[in-house]
Amino acid sequence: MKMENANIILANVIIKNIDNYKKKSDNKPAKRFFMEHEHHNHIEQENEKKTAIVIVFTLITMAAEILFGIITHSMALLADGCHMGTHALALTITFLAYFFIRKIQDCKNCDLVSEKISAFAGYTSSLFLLATAFWIVYESFERLFNPLSISFNEAILVAIIGLVVNLICVIIMEKGHKHEDEDYNFKAAYLHILTDALTSIFAIVALLAGKYFGLYFLDPVMGFVGGALILKWSIGLIKDTSKVLLDIKMLEE
Repeated sequence: MKMENANIILANVIIKNIDNYKKKSDNKPAKRFFMEHEHHNHIEQENEKKTAIVIVFTLITMAAEILFGIITHSMALLADGCHMGTHALALTITFLAYFFIRKIQDCKNCDLVSEKISAFAGYTSSLFLLATAFWIVYESFERLFNPLSISFNEAILVAIIGLVVNLICVIIMEKGHKHEDEDYNFKAAYLHILTDALTSIFAIVALLAGKYFGLYFLDPVMGFVGGALILKWSIGLIKDTSKVLLDIKMLEE
């Protein structure tokens, strides 16, 4: 009788330990999901702050270029100031997307909704990039066959200002960023700044070559090169975001 009682007690202890182990095991995925969710939210909040800082830099530069363009009657400064305005608009879309994602992060299926918002913002920004690429290629084509006189000193100054501002913004966006995170919203904003910095570099090279060596044709040629790169990047981003919006990526996984 004592032996039977001991066996019953031992069996109960074993069953209890197995149940406890199962409960702990069942909680592990939930804990892992919660930690990953919190980590993802933290990254999005950091990206939101970075985007806000970059918007401020862009708006200050835009206002300064437009103001001095009016004062000095420089069309180059005015044009680049307006160009900065389009980037500020695209970056504002990125910021608003993060704002809405933060507001609904506790809702049902919030991860899926957040991914859709991020992809939609990235898709919209990529359309701005695509339009910019077509505009650059069109203008380069026009300048190649109908060249205009270039105010080299003013144009070089504007290109250098734009490059410095964009490099500062690139450094801000790069700080602590992990490229393996598929945040298409952030990627679109980053591409806007990167392409602007790239076109500034191409412009400086072409303008210096034109001013000192008389290679005026390099200005539209560099425009073609910059436009082609922006076109390639924007189409790639459109494809990636479209897969998320149409749930193609989910089916592939």
